[in-house]
Amino acid sequence: MLNWGYAYTSIIGSESHGQTLLTHLAGLYAHSTAQAWQQSLSNGEVTLDGVVATGSEAVAAGQTLVWKRPPWIEPEAPEHFEALFDDAHLLAVNKPSGLPTLPGGGFLENTLLRLVQKQFPNANPVHRLGRGTSGIVLFAKTAQAASNLTATWNTPKIQKIYRALAQNIAELDSYEILTPIGLVPHPRLGTVWAASASGKPCKSLAKVISRTTTDTTNAGTTTFEVSLYSGRPHQIRIHLASIGHPLVGDPLYGVNGQPLENLPGLPGDGGYLLHAQFLRFEHPVSGEQIELEADLPEGFSSHR
Repeated sequence: MLNWGYAYTSIIGSESHGQTLLTHLAGLYAHSTAQAWQQSLSNGEVTLDGVVATGSEAVAAGQTLVWKRPPWIEPEAPEHFEALFDDAHLLAVNKPSGLPTLPGGGFLENTLLRLVQKQFPNANPVHRLGRGTSGIVLFAKTAQAASNLTATWNTPKIQKIYRALAQNIAELDSYEILTPIGLVPHPRLGTVWAASASGKPCKSLAKVISRTTTDTTNAGTTTFEVSLYSGRPHQIRIHLASIGHPLVGDPLYGVNGQPLENLPGLPGDGGYLLHAQFLRFEHPVSGEQIELEADLPEGFSSHR
């Protein structure tokens, strides 16, 4: 089923001043070739300062570029969520794996945001989970709730605990992981978040829940409970990989928390088990202590 299409708007930066519009588009939206962009231009999909563009124009810093992407068929995604908490200021839901939190990567309508806002029009997510990650997503319904939660989200006032299924048997029962995370170069992706000595400091605490050996390999798996004390992109996936325990089925990160050179799929693909299981925080308006739990998905049943 086709969605409604979308208008992508950007402002020309000084670094692009003087480039032809076609060159700028091919660099800005690298998912399409210059030839494909020329076809979009010929179809009248692109405007520069409100004027339909041909592609040969020299762009100038400060101009407004709009690409009116025609409707497209989005990748399939789950079309359900479970409400865990609901009052005048907050909504907490249990997101299934495979459903993006926000639009992006070819998804526009098939997102948790769109599903939630059909029932709760004023709800906006305070944070996001990766498409492959399941579990608790917290939404604010009022400006006061959004402001207060945003101010405290990555502080000890918000306790976030995840369940993760990782490769290899853990030697220790717990790990304090302080691996810095930053952007690193990648031959296919350009840059990607990963373990980086020059990255920003962050902290996770991983406790072993269970260990499972397999008949086919000696590697086995370990189920971890991970508490977050910071909020870097892909933090749990990177941190567990950095101590030799990448998530089982992770299409992006390998041992040492570095991105795989030969990716088995797209970076946003799922296939791994990571679940935001517990969330404890003070209600941003009433001050009440809130404790939420999202039931584990089926994949964890044999790895408890």
